[in-house]
Amino acid sequence: MYVDTITILHSRFPRRESYPFNVPALSCTDRLDLRERAVFLVGDNGSGKSTLLEAVARNYGLTVWGGEKTHTAHRNPFSKSLHHFLSMEGTWEWGGIVKGFFFRAESFFNFAAFIDDMSLTDRNLLDYYGGRSLHQQSHGEAFLSFFEHRCRLPGLYLLDEPEAALSPRNQLQFIFILHRALARPATQFIIATHSPILLSYPKAQILSCDHAPIEEIAYQQTKSYRFYKDFLEDPTTYLKDFE
Repeated sequence: MYVDTITILHSRFPRRESYPFNVPALSCTDRLDLRERAVFLVGDNGSGKSTLLEAVARNYGLTVWGGEKTHTAHRNPFSKSLHHFLSMEGTWEWGGIVKGFFFRAESFFNFAAFIDDMSLTDRNLLDYYGGRSLHQQSHGEAFLSFFEHRCRLPGLYLLDEPEAALSPRNQLQFIFILHRALARPATQFIIATHSPILLSYPKAQILSCDHAPIEEIAYQQTKSYRFYKDFLEDPTTYLKDFE
């Protein structure tokens, strides 16, 4: 795999009280061993899963799309520096052109616009995304087209909440796309998600950032699975304040 171990060098963190170094899952975890080519990162908002995913992308050398999230008057100089404190190893050679993609739902619009601009001088570029502009499809269709076509190429794919624009049925379709992609050699996925549908993929390893240190859990142990199961069995329990 491109990445089969991630070591978090938390003893070298410069400021324990500053984000992201104050996130418990990151400050208490020594090493993550990735044993499957599909790994899911789960956890509540603020648990560190997306932060870790972006740090892996930067350490590996993938382009990180999107601008800063914070206003310049309150900018945290440490917010993007976690990757300096990661050590990653893999059994597959990285050399040459870095292969893969860092997909982030919040910046996908900007990426689609970039592809449109580039395709003006290279029409063949759209072949990697289904043959037509991502902006000429619905949000969910564009997501699926990206996953179906771009992820056919070998590489490390880091996906941050890929379910964001997908209906439940299309989330199931994503699982089949993932399965077909992993049938090809030299392909690896690390996915941060809240979706119990995506998490049901039977060949995945699930790592919970709700634990400090991060630990592997079973599908039925995920908060997403348990919450959706309980809610759908008896939604009135959760909605009693509206009575």
